[in-house]
Amino acid sequence: MPAAMLRVIRLSALALLLMVAGLWGYAWVRKSPQETLGESFAALVAGAFGHQTGLPSAGGGMQLPPGLTLGGPFRLTDHAGRSVTEQDFAGRWLLVYFGFTYCPDVCPTELGTIAAALDLMGAEGEQVTPLLITIDPQRDTPQQLANYVTLFHPRLIGLTGTAEQIQEVARRYRVYYARVQRPDMTDYTMDHSSFIYLAGPDARVRALFRPETPPETIAAAVQAQLRAARARS
Repeated sequence: MPAAMLRVIRLSALALLLMVAGLWGYAWVRKSPQETLGESFAALVAGAFGHQTGLPSAGGGMQLPPGLTLGGPFRLTDHAGRSVTEQDFAGRWLLVYFGFTYCPDVCPTELGTIAAALDLMGAEGEQVTPLLITIDPQRDTPQQLANYVTLFHPRLIGLTGTAEQIQEVARRYRVYYARVQRPDMTDYTMDHSSFIYLAGPDARVRALFRPETPPETIAAAVQAQLRAARARS
């Protein structure tokens, strides 16, 4: 092998090693007290590739990369004004979406998809609770959410909270959101990621679905997860 090519390979290997070492170092600095170093590193890699590191799951959707944990504890306020935590949904499967009631297009589309998926599941759909967690708590009061969720599904629950509570639950699900104020707009809007999350009875995410996933795909994936859980019990 020519010396020049060998030198390029060595330099490339060194650059890759330094990049990985840098990611591990950054993962150590940014990790929360609840995370392991491996979870923090996996989250960085997943974020770098736009969550494309997910693996196909039975029936569709994406499973999480090994070592990456999403979901978990939260404390929020439901659309009836009651304080709730993940324990209020213990033993239930959840389809979770992060959006806001002033969203003009993406949020209504994805919430409609969740509703259609639940209807397609028939009686099995009764085992799943759909949740809308707002990323715009300033405008999405419990009353605002109460008027909104009834437009999509009778069992859809809207959740809001303080800005800090929303930041915390969004961090646990790795949700991106940001307030946007354009010069041509009289009011602000929200930019945000748009995945649908399937969380198990322990409030941990089992699979997630990209935007515009057909309701048939979601229904099949959820049913596969439910049946696999029954087979294990």
